[in-house]
Amino acid sequence: MQIAGKKEAFMLLVGDVVVFLIALLSMLFFSYGTNIGQELFLRHLSSFSILFAVWILVYFISGLYEKHTVILKSRLPAVLLNAQIINTALAVLFFYLIPYFGITPKTNLFVYLFFSFILMLIWRLRGTSFFESNHKQKALIVGEGDEMHELISEVNNNSRYNLRFISSVDLEKIDAIDFHDEILNRVYSEDVGVIAVDLLNDNVTGILPSLYNLIFSRVQFIDMYKIYEDIFDRIPLSIIKYSWFLENISLSPRIAYDVPKRIMDAVIAGVLVIASLVFYPFIYIAIKLDDNGPVFFLQERTGKNNQIFHIRKFRSMSNVSEGEKTITRAGKVLRKTRLDELPQLWNVLSGDLSLIGPRPEMPHYVELYGKEIPYYNIRHLIKPGLSGWAQLYQKEPPKFSTELVQTRNKLSYDLYYIKNRSFMLDIKIGLKTLKTLLSTSGV
Repeated sequence: MQIAGKKEAFMLLVGDVVVFLIALLSMLFFSYGTNIGQELFLRHLSSFSILFAVWILVYFISGLYEKHTVILKSRLPAVLLNAQIINTALAVLFFYLIPYFGITPKTNLFVYLFFSFILMLIWRLRGTSFFESNHKQKALIVGEGDEMHELISEVNNNSRYNLRFISSVDLEKIDAIDFHDEILNRVYSEDVGVIAVDLLNDNVTGILPSLYNLIFSRVQFIDMYKIYEDIFDRIPLSIIKYSWFLENISLSPRIAYDVPKRIMDAVIAGVLVIASLVFYPFIYIAIKLDDNGPVFFLQERTGKNNQIFHIRKFRSMSNVSEGEKTITRAGKVLRKTRLDELPQLWNVLSGDLSLIGPRPEMPHYVELYGKEIPYYNIRHLIKPGLSGWAQLYQKEPPKFSTELVQTRNKLSYDLYYIKNRSFMLDIKIGLKTLKTLLSTSGV
């Protein structure tokens, strides 16, 4: 059972394509009335079809195919409007600068943009009812701790899931519960069809025979932590033990992934290095005019297999006094535009960094985290990256200090990436990072 609704993104994609086509027909009807022939329709379709693909890519980067898009109705109009503004700009560039996309009259394009936005907004606000299950299966959850309560809150407060937890069994208090009278009778009387269980908990052993008997009553069992991972896109740290790593982490060579990843790193970083060279003289002048200090800032980071390497950034800080630093005027602009990160592309070319991977930490932080956070150094089994899963999805990342709680959460996202890393996941992270960079929000 997949309660996170992974088919949702595909259904949204199909719906978007249908909306694009309906908007095209609406534009033709508005402009030409009933005199729409096959030749006229196909001529416009050939011009718009490539643009449709570009727009869908923009929607993806904007987060309109994320699993939680359906429940974010309050933010949806703003997100859709921003995506539509970008798509409008792209459409104008396509139709005015590229002869292949030329259509006449040009007003047809703006009529189409109007219809597509209105219809898309209606579809995205009202069409999500297709994902809301009218019949929810009653479910029971057997576990303990904060992660169980997170799951109950998430599932029961969002209509997109086809489950509703009607009760929970706290395994920390299992000895005080009459499992037969309080649980089994309720399963039968309230027609519970699904039970989510923490099978890794030692306290569950005593009730396993009773749970086993429910199989014959057509009750379906699901792993509580598999649901957690599917919904929250991170690994629950409470299950992380030596056995988890032996079962889920493999560093054996995967040619179908490792080779394309390295090629992608080298090609993209090479192109970006060449393109970024145009900024170097202006950044050099800005830094020198600001305080006449060094242009580059060199810093140690911990890489794959705990190897120390150096990254370069354009310097954005200036020493005011002994032990005190402040951001320079040029540095504020460099940080806001992320231009201070450009020299790290050379680390990607040299192989110290990948484009995608866990962000590398400074060695003294690694030493501290390694002592305070169990299994922290597992993140150094793979090459670090300029951007990663945690940078995109952790809501409160650690910033320039030893914040242990946030760093533990960051590790849960890093472990998710290490376990599930693939070429397609890297492309997804790369596209999402592009959106972050263009919006000048931090990665």
